[in-house]
Amino acid sequence: MRTTVTLDPDVQVLLRRAMRQRDKSFKQALNDAVRSGLGGAAPARGGAERYDFPVFRMGRPLVDLTKATALAAELEDQELAARMQRGP
Repeated sequence: MRTTVTLDPDVQVLLRRAMRQRDKSFKQALNDAVRSGLGGAAPARGGAERYDFPVFRMGRPLVDLTKATALAAELEDQELAARMQRGP
C-alpha cells in the first residue's frame, strides 16, 4: 500500500538513526518500526537478547484501593478548578 505519512521531527530523527544503524531503506525502517509498535513480529535484530524483568510478590496492599480511581478523579477535579480560578 502506498500512502503519505507526516512524521514529527523527533520521530524522523529516530527513523533516520535506525536507517543508518541497521543499514536499511526508509521504507524498511518505517515498516519495522510500525510492525514492532503494533505488536507484530519484527525482523530479528542482530543479536539483541530479550530481557525479562524480575517480578516480586509485594503482598497485600496496606491501604484500601477500591476507591483509588474515585480519589484520583476528585484530586484531578480539584486541581483543574484551582487552575481555572488562577486564570491563564
